[in-house]
Parts: sequence; structure tokens; C-alpha cells
Amino acid sequence: MEWWNKLKQQTTLRRTLVLVLIGILLYIFRSIINLLLITFILTYLLTRLVNVLYQKTKIPKQVIIILTYLLIILGLYFSITVYVPKLFNQTISMIESVFAFYQHPGNQVGAKGLWHWLSENVGLTDIKNQITSGVRVVFDTISSIGSIGLTFLLAFVLSFFFLIEEEWVKDFSKGFKNSKIALFSEDVSYLGRKFINTFGVVLEAQFIIALVNTVLTTIALSLMKFPQLLSLALMIFILSLIPVAGVIISCIPLSLIAYSIGGIQDVIYVLILIAVIHAIESYFLNPKLMSSKTNLPVFYVFIVLMFSEKFFGVWGLVLGIPTFVFILDLLEVKMPETKILKVKEK
Repeated sequence: MEWWNKLKQQTTLRRTLVLVLIGILLYIFRSIINLLLITFILTYLLTRLVNVLYQKTKIPKQVIIILTYLLIILGLYFSITVYVPKLFNQTISMIESVFAFYQHPGNQVGAKGLWHWLSENVGLTDIKNQITSGVRVVFDTISSIGSIGLTFLLAFVLSFFFLIEEEWVKDFSKGFKNSKIALFSEDVSYLGRKFINTFGVVLEAQFIIALVNTVLTTIALSLMKFPQLLSLALMIFILSLIPVAGVIISCIPLSLIAYSIGGIQDVIYVLILIAVIHAIESYFLNPKLMSSKTNLPVFYVFIVLMFSEKFFGVWGLVLGIPTFVFILDLLEVKMPETKILKVKEK
């Protein structure tokens, strides 16, 4: 057992092995990874919300938790009965308008020039294939709403029981520290704290930034008389969860819709709008919300997003940066302050 005694003394090696073991377990149980991720995200965000409300109001936490979940259920009910049908209709209208743009370009403002350029540089078959692929993705997503809804419901229930029994769960978990797996329990606890302090904080900041971006962009688009605002708001929110790349991706559909509405002038307005909101995010929201935790160069951001999307799909785009920051924190990599933050300090 000499090797075991040596392993006990090698803290870094031991924790690395524990992290690898957790990764292997997650891979084995990858069929429920969506449930685990959604449960963690809901639990973390709602725990933060409940703690803020408790500090502000001093109302008992159990009361705040029950009221919060009741309000969420009420909001979901109205969303499903009122807004989901509108969202579906607006999405169909948006798809139809894109088809109409390609089928009858002469009816759109300034579309003849664009259509002439497209017909010369891009094959009509390629355009139709891209549109068909996009529509197929939309309908595949709609068809999977049932399974996503069930996963969200289970995650919602699990997060509720965690919050309502938080102290009991913590006390019960402390019992493992006095068991035969005490060393393993301590390492898991250490990794868990690191995970929450980096991954959770970055994820929360991404969520807040996405919410602010969505509100500002939707208000601006409403002033520009854009149609299907509900569908556009949902699209902007989802894309805003992807750091940096989401802003660039959102330029494409917004520019196409702007061109079909008011020509190149509206496209310029949309690009200026996105640039301004991205500047607000980069120079104000990111330093304010994420501090020095995510001072990553854009080059690194894109590299991480490319690899995470390749291996983990859509979840990789959302969780790639938080996971990368968590790994940097484990490796104790000290990220230098950006020039923006240094200028502010002066």
C-alpha cells in the first residue's frame, strides 16, 4: 500500500485523477448530460436570485423559493398558452418572407441588385439547398420540443428540491468527510467549489449579458419597425449566450431581414446597432460582470468555441468558455489584465 500513501501526499496528482474519473463518469452517463447541465444552470441561477432577494427583503428563504417557483410556473403557463403560438406563427412568417425574398426579389426594396449579384456569384441551387437545410433544422427543433420540455421539467423539479432542502443537502454531504471515502470526498468538494466559483460565475455573467443584449437590440429593432419581434428576440437571446461569435452570427439574419425591409440603408443601421451593443458589452458589461476571470483574447475565444462545438455540439458553444476558464483556474493560470481595464484604473 506504499503507492497509496504516496498518492495521498500528491494532492495535485490525486485531484487530477479524480477530475479524470468524473469526466469518464460523465461520458458514460452522457445520455442524461442535458438533464445535469440544465439542473445545474437552473439551480445556480435561482440560488443566486433567492440569496439576493433574501438579503434585500429578509423574508424567510423557503417563502422566497416557493414564491419564485410559483411565479416561474405562472410565467411558463402564459408563455405556453399565449406566446408560444405567437412565436410559432412569427417563425413561420419569417421563413415565408425569406422564401418570398428569393422567389420574387423584384418586390423587395433594392433587392434586384442583390439578386443580380447573388445569381452571378452564388448558384441558385446552393441558395435553395441552404434555405431547405435551415427550414429542416427549424422543424427538427420543433419536433424535439417535447423531449426538451420533459428534461426541463425534471431539472426544474430537481432544482426546487435542492433549494428547499439546501441546508439538509449540505449537512448530509458533510457526512462523507468522515467516511471511508473521505479523501475522495474532499477532492470532489474542492473541484466543486472551483467549478462553482469559475464556471458558475462566468455562466451567470453570460446569461445577464445575453439578457441585456436582447432587451437593447429588441427595443432598437422595434423602433426600426422590424416584424416578428418575438422570434427575433428569442434568436438574439440564444445567440448572445455564445461569447463574441454570437454577435457575428446574428448579423447575418438581421441584415437579410433589414435588406428586405428597407434596403442597404437599414442594413447599415443594423450593423451600427450591433456594433454599439457589442461595444457596450465589451467595454462595460464584461469588465463589470466578469472582472478578471474572462480576460481572454478574441483569438482564444474563437479557438475554444471551434473545438467545443466540434466535440460537444450546441452545448459546446454555450459552455465552452466557462469550461475553459474553469480549467485555467484549476491550472492556476494567472490571466493578465486587459488594456481596457488598465486604462480605467489609471
